[in-house]
Amino acid sequence: MDQRFTDVVEDLLRTYRENGGINYLETAAKLPSRPTIDAACVDLLSLLFPGFHGEPLVHADDLPTVTMSRIKALHARMKPEVCKSLNALGVETALEAHADEILSFFFSHLARLREMLWADLDAAYEGDPSVHSFEEIILAYPTIEAIAIQRMAHLLYQKQLPLIPRMMTEWAHSRTGIDIHPGAQIGSHFFIDHGTGVVIGETCVIGSHVKLYHGVTLGARSFEKDEHGHIRKGGKRHPNVEDHVTIYPNSTVLGGETVVGARTTVGGNVFLTESVPPDSLVYYEAKQIAIIAKKSRAPGNGHLFAR
Repeated sequence: MDQRFTDVVEDLLRTYRENGGINYLETAAKLPSRPTIDAACVDLLSLLFPGFHGEPLVHADDLPTVTMSRIKALHARMKPEVCKSLNALGVETALEAHADEILSFFFSHLARLREMLWADLDAAYEGDPSVHSFEEIILAYPTIEAIAIQRMAHLLYQKQLPLIPRMMTEWAHSRTGIDIHPGAQIGSHFFIDHGTGVVIGETCVIGSHVKLYHGVTLGARSFEKDEHGHIRKGGKRHPNVEDHVTIYPNSTVLGGETVVGARTTVGGNVFLTESVPPDSLVYYEAKQIAIIAKKSRAPGNGHLFAR
């Protein structure tokens, strides 16, 4: 071994032994592959919206055969990764049968999920005056990609599959800037306008016809700790948002007991940690905003602003 790197290698090997965090053939975990899950996300979007994600176009008469081929290929691609995830959870027996059961549940719900996505498309079309077609939304709007992946990941989350659901939503997060935990329960006609910086926590329950703008956070208010000072896992930590609620940019709603009542509008830059009754208007009232005319720069004045 090159002596220049001997100390570096020894230091790294020590951290491998002491801290773990490695994944190799001899370990029991053999964790799911990120590139494989990423590729599966692309193929799943192609299955939901054929012809919109760069795959070769097909004749309508060939669509049944092509769809069958895509489902079989996805099943074959995802099954080994599901087995790895179950193994990481500690499931050691009947891995393949368990994986088949999860994937059967997953694929059987895709048609219903696609119908929900068309309701989301309707919400986007009605909620944004700048959009001119459904095709524009599918091709160019990050909200549909993020919501589609989250809705699919939520199916796997419901079956208590570890790792993969979060890998899927993080793939969408990296592409869209929209971070939706796979555990969040989201109703129909959901629209996120622009979307960058939106965060939706695991235990959020969102009703139907809800519209969020960029920078909105539906998060946890605080974390309960055990007697050793460690954060307790689980529990209801994130708010509920009822039907027909609109939340404007950069607002934050926190807490597992917080409920935003139906038909409420939350204005921009609001920080909310308490429940709001239905039909409310919540807004941040600045103490003073001044609007004055700009002063002209005097000739020969080298300063940016006149004094």
